[in-house]
Amino acid sequence: MNLPPRGPDQARIGVAIAIPAPYAGQLQEARSRVGDPLADAIPPHITVIGPTVVDQSVLPAVAEHLEKVAAETAPFRVHLRGTATFRPVSPVVFVALVEGIAECELVEQLARSGVLAQELRFSYHPHVTVAHEVSEDALDEAFAAMSDFEAVFDVTELWQYEHGDDGVWRPQRSFPLTAAAAPSA
Repeated sequence: MNLPPRGPDQARIGVAIAIPAPYAGQLQEARSRVGDPLADAIPPHITVIGPTVVDQSVLPAVAEHLEKVAAETAPFRVHLRGTATFRPVSPVVFVALVEGIAECELVEQLARSGVLAQELRFSYHPHVTVAHEVSEDALDEAFAAMSDFEAVFDVTELWQYEHGDDGVWRPQRSFPLTAAAAPSA
């Protein structure tokens, strides 16, 4: 995983949508089965803001920013189904979103502003990684094994994660989505 370096008075954070049980366990197990070295270090999630280094003194402003983003975002449904890959650009196999893509894109745009404004290496594409940093054969195995995976759940909060010195990403704080849903047509 390509992580930005951090200094002693900095934190490496990320913002994500956590995958709920029982799906999180199934996705983590799938990642473990193919020998992904990050299976136990990264909880199953949909990235909103990837690994970002901020000064510790900026963390209160980050929390305030994410509170505002969450207050402007209504809960929404995510439907995961089947597998896809970023190969040959990146050696990643993932479970795809078939519902909730536009909502994830909107949350990402809102979050990647203000104190968290940054340029992206790749265009934002919401997904749930199930294999990364493994052999081509293991990528193929993950692609086939998870091809019939399906999960539907409501997204009601965003999570701020912090990357520990031990290499594990841990949830630090949730931000409930509290905006009213748009009326259906």
